[in-house]
Amino acid sequence: MRLRNTVILMAGLAVCLGLAEARLARPTATEAKAERFAAQDTTAYTLPPAKLAKAMALGRTERAVVIAGTVWLPAALLLLLATGAAARLRDAAVRWSRNRWVQGFVFVFLVMVAVRALELPLAVWWHWTAVRYGLSVQGWGSWAGDLAKGFGLDWGIGGLIVMLLMGIVRRRPERWWLWFWIPAAACVVAGVFVSPYVIDPLFNRFEPLEQADPALVTQLERVVARGGLRIPPERMFLMRASAKSTELNAYVTGFGASKRVVVWDTTVAKSSPDEIAMIFAHEMGHYALGHVALGVGLSCAGLLPLFWLGDCGARVLLRRYGAAWRISGLEDWGGLVVLALVLSVVSVLSEPIANGFSRMIEHNADVYGQEAVHGIVGDPHVVGRRSFEVLGEDSLDDPTPHPVFEWWFDTHPTTRFRAAFAEAYDPWVRGEQPKYFAK
Repeated sequence: MRLRNTVILMAGLAVCLGLAEARLARPTATEAKAERFAAQDTTAYTLPPAKLAKAMALGRTERAVVIAGTVWLPAALLLLLATGAAARLRDAAVRWSRNRWVQGFVFVFLVMVAVRALELPLAVWWHWTAVRYGLSVQGWGSWAGDLAKGFGLDWGIGGLIVMLLMGIVRRRPERWWLWFWIPAAACVVAGVFVSPYVIDPLFNRFEPLEQADPALVTQLERVVARGGLRIPPERMFLMRASAKSTELNAYVTGFGASKRVVVWDTTVAKSSPDEIAMIFAHEMGHYALGHVALGVGLSCAGLLPLFWLGDCGARVLLRRYGAAWRISGLEDWGGLVVLALVLSVVSVLSEPIANGFSRMIEHNADVYGQEAVHGIVGDPHVVGRRSFEVLGEDSLDDPTPHPVFEWWFDTHPTTRFRAAFAEAYDPWVRGEQPKYFAK
């Protein structure tokens, strides 16, 4: 039975990945040539010596924080289990009330407090580092407020999901991972849809871009027309990021009625109109190529093998260590900690796959953006390279990140590669067809 489940799950995942690869489209000959050039170029993005030393120091700290953060959660959960703290927190929740809903929310709250307390030093370290290097201007009070809001959201939403999970585990103990996958996937879709309306405004202030900079909207509408799309001004937003950050960014979020393009006010302040057009065209590429829907679909598909592996791993651990941890099974509140431990480990091990896919999507959006502004900005190659240079300089990006770290953790191609590719990609010079705007 286990073998059959494994074959079915792996076959399903392979089909999903195959469909995703087909949706992204293979590189054209011109694109592949530019990619080879960009992979070898070392001059497209450089920094002066003093700034380079600062970027390299920040890069070392960032790698330490990211790697530590990756192992921190599994280590914290394992510590709660090995010390018997998870069982004691369960006992405290059961003593609190006979009502299972109260027990569930109390247990989730206690476990979250314990885990966040263990993670807090790392979070403080990174915020202190960001302020020290000038990447953040957010005060400690505002930072703590965001931390508290994030905790409240995680507890409220997480508590509801836990109650749903435990109800299914008790009714379908052998196949809970299949039955839970359906509502879990629905939660992912709903979360992506409502996030621009409900969650994002809790942490940042947004306003229509047309209200903040109508001239910029007029220019961006030229890019939209070039793509043959319809992105009305009411779906273009300015985020007041400067209240907390000095970095530059733009992104696309939501889907359907909630889909929108967001540009940070720091990007508008520090970039030229042509560079903003290039950045916007990249985000429009995500919009045009259906990357949000594709990402949501793959995330939902990936939950099924994740839950199945979680079930297998949790049962193995409970058979071996359940008595020592004083946790009888997955239906025990403490079983949630065991399941969370296995899921966190599987998620860490799957990061290279997810991040590799993310880099593919971002590169396709780069290609789309380069083509979308052709004929609109004066020299898209110079503008593209300069936009990535500005982005890298402002964020103190290390021009030569560690290749293993890049492969495992980076969600975007390196700034150096993106700048070099923007400079080299030019299908029009030889009369070749562009990838997305072929006649």
